Amino acid sequence: MQELNTVTYDAADRIARITLNRPKSGNGITLEMPKEIAACVERANLDPAVHAIALAGNGTGFCGGYDLAATAEAWSEDRAGEAEGSPLDPQVIARNHAPQSNWDPVTDFQMMWRNVRGFMSLFHSEKPVICKVHGYCVAGGTDMALCSDLLVIADDAKLGYPPARVWGSPTTALWAHRIGVMRAKRLLLTGDSLTGAEAAEWGLATESAAPEHLDQRFEALLERVARLPVNQLVMMKLLTNQVVYAQGLHATQLLGTFFDGITRHTEEGHAFARRAAESGFKEAVRERDEPFGDFGMQGFGVTA
Repeated sequence: MQELNTVTYDAADRIARITLNRPKSGNGITLEMPKEIAACVERANLDPAVHAIALAGNGTGFCGGYDLAATAEAWSEDRAGEAEGSPLDPQVIARNHAPQSNWDPVTDFQMMWRNVRGFMSLFHSEKPVICKVHGYCVAGGTDMALCSDLLVIADDAKLGYPPARVWGSPTTALWAHRIGVMRAKRLLLTGDSLTGAEAAEWGLATESAAPEHLDQRFEALLERVARLPVNQLVMMKLLTNQVVYAQGLHATQLLGTFFDGITRHTEEGHAFARRAAESGFKEAVRERDEPFGDFGMQGFGVTA
């Protein structure tokens, strides 16, 4: 496995642990992170001593979504990506996002689809993935949490997809599959976020726990899952995943990924990007979310 820059990997006592490790940027997602996650998942699947995979994040939260500041910085640099001229070349991405450009939706799709494939390595993993969420899990961070098989979340954590308001569409598109169409619409038609306790109540999380008991509850579930033989775990996961496949997940993800590109090239999407270029992405996000009263870690949750 290649050197890891965005996550850490460790395996012991039947459990492989993948930990998002960009705490200074809220474990913000870069183009590198989904690839490293997929590599770690493959390593765990091929390790006969591993029965289950634990996914967590270092720092104050699980994941705050894509690292938009790092992305903008990469676009501004005069350098090629891993393949010059490819959909992953930062200069190609930057030109394709310029408001005056002739936007190529397929190039955009090729870039984002590779992130989807990285996130979905958690879903496709033969061995079960149990995710722990503390602090915040928003925007692209929810792709990783919802691609996991089981989710243990802190009662006071924030879980949602605010970019549904502007400049985003869920690419892994698992919301309706996890909580049903009506509740998925309740969140995606407002961009509202749930508390961890609400996420468990809605069935989006397996269970929630007080922050001081989160690690204990997470480790107890991990240990319980890891007691089963690998062959049983693989068969049980394959069996239950067939329901989601039969519901048309792949087609929904294709649409969601194309829509994500479109949201970044609407009039409102370009206005958001211009505001971010003027004042920074944090200010643009603040102006987007403050009218809803839930910017940052304030005022979120849907229960009065």
